[in-house]
Amino acid sequence: MSQPSEPRELSSTYFVQDRSSDEERKRVQMQDAMYTKRLGGVLPEQPEPISFQRVIDIGCGTGGWLVEVAKTYPQIKLLIGADISHRMVEYARKLAHDEQVDDRVEFHVMDALRMIEFPKHYFDLINQRLGLSYLRTWDWPNLFQKYQYAARNGAVIRLTESDVFGETNSPALTKLFALAREAFYRAGHMFTPERTGVTSELPGLMQRTGFYDVEQRQISLHYNMNTPEMEAFREDMKLTFRTIVPFLRKWTLLPENYEALYQEALREMQDPGFTADWDTVTVWGKNPPQ
Repeated sequence: MSQPSEPRELSSTYFVQDRSSDEERKRVQMQDAMYTKRLGGVLPEQPEPISFQRVIDIGCGTGGWLVEVAKTYPQIKLLIGADISHRMVEYARKLAHDEQVDDRVEFHVMDALRMIEFPKHYFDLINQRLGLSYLRTWDWPNLFQKYQYAARNGAVIRLTESDVFGETNSPALTKLFALAREAFYRAGHMFTPERTGVTSELPGLMQRTGFYDVEQRQISLHYNMNTPEMEAFREDMKLTFRTIVPFLRKWTLLPENYEALYQEALREMQDPGFTADWDTVTVWGKNPPQ
């Protein structure tokens, strides 16, 4: 008897083509935890997190942020994660079960660019992290309109984005960063080719869409050999510049010496004098009356 086939994965503009691999799951899971720690917690800039009784995390990946919110704020009644990847959602559901929060946390396979499949004015908080990995510049207004529909009047829309790679004293990693930025820009994921090609645009974009009381918080992180974050950073770069190869090949000219450049970057990140700087920005605003 033939085994039932897995549900067909929805087409996606995500920069990693194969989201079903264990390598990609590991990268997303590690990156999720790294960003939560980098920002100082799940909702560090929000003055009254327990006022959010219905929360949705768009592009939730392996579900780490949402599960951590549930554990940190047991007063929040309903937390929903949405992601286009069946595999990511399956893993997130298992995580919620293992952490014993699945009575309040649920995960759905969903393409938010097509529809947020919940009633109008349903959510108190809509959270989104690292949307630049799949959103093109022309997708943002469309998505914001869907957020306005799904959020209640006065609800918080919260976006966390990183510079498109940072600055480093590693010559090889600097070349990889420049190559990746060129590919992201050509693919339409960045408003400008600079590393701030997304983060610098978000506050104005939210205001033009109609969100009000828009604020932002920037975290600048310095990596060197004496920081506990260094090992996670190295592993993130190791996995990122392996999984991104098909994306680079599609959107830019992949150097013939890419593998040698990649290996050199891994070696340089082990040097005692290695440093890197990376900025992350959280922008949030309130949903206007509809």
